[in-house]
Amino acid sequence: MRKQDQIRLIKKYPNRRLYDTRTSTYITLVDVKELVLANEDFQVIDAKTGDDLTRSILLQIILEEESAGIPMFSAEALANVIRFYGNAMQGMMGTYLEKNIQAFMDMQGKLQEQSQAFVGSKPGSQEAWTQFMAGQAPMMQNLMSNYIDQSKKVFMQMEEQMQNNAKSMLSSFGLNPDQKDKK
Repeated sequence: MRKQDQIRLIKKYPNRRLYDTRTSTYITLVDVKELVLANEDFQVIDAKTGDDLTRSILLQIILEEESAGIPMFSAEALANVIRFYGNAMQGMMGTYLEKNIQAFMDMQGKLQEQSQAFVGSKPGSQEAWTQFMAGQAPMMQNLMSNYIDQSKKVFMQMEEQMQNNAKSMLSSFGLNPDQKDKK
């Protein structure tokens, strides 16, 4: 079976309703969130135009999650993301964030695997896991802080290298990028 055949198709109608073509039922954003949590491949398309609306629906779910309970993103973090739109580094920032989130998920998966081996199927293992993680929070925050610092250094080195490459390229055209315009 091809990958395209495995993708669950959800149609969004003008009345804002979402229709799951696999189950032949109308679904809600909560149901779409459940598909995400279950790692189900899906695509949301506009029933009338055929446009891909998947990202828009995912952003809607994030907005609802951010509005309810404890938000994941600070106002400063969101403002910084907005500042990258239209910036020459926009494409790189998207890739950078995506890879960092994947690295975090990989680290989380390994931690879960190790804890399963440690806790196993002992009675009260869920409670033991919760207590274990509560005790590990400061260590995890320190680990993530160190990771972010290293990641920031790599990003800054990459930015410096790009500036040096741009200066070198401009110099090869006889332009001095360090010289101010004197009029």
